[in-house]
Amino acid sequence: MTTFSAPTSLHSGRDPQTTLIRINEVMAIVGLARPTIYKLMQQAESGFPLPVKLSNSTARGAPVAWVLSEVQAWTRSRIQARDRVAA
Repeated sequence: MTTFSAPTSLHSGRDPQTTLIRINEVMAIVGLARPTIYKLMQQAESGFPLPVKLSNSTARGAPVAWVLSEVQAWTRSRIQARDRVAA
């Protein structure tokens, strides 16, 4: 039997402000599909964090990663928005 651990457990002991995560981990954290994440990035009002380029390539599909703390902050903001509506 295979067990699954939360993606952020891979980063325990690391600084979330300097830890870069790839799209698969972003999807696991926020619970959204890749196309939805890229749509959110195009909508400034969504506040979804933009990725960091990992190379100088300008080609489509060039490697990018997101700052873990920024993804976590976006997730927290969604939870807070829910709590404000519920209050």
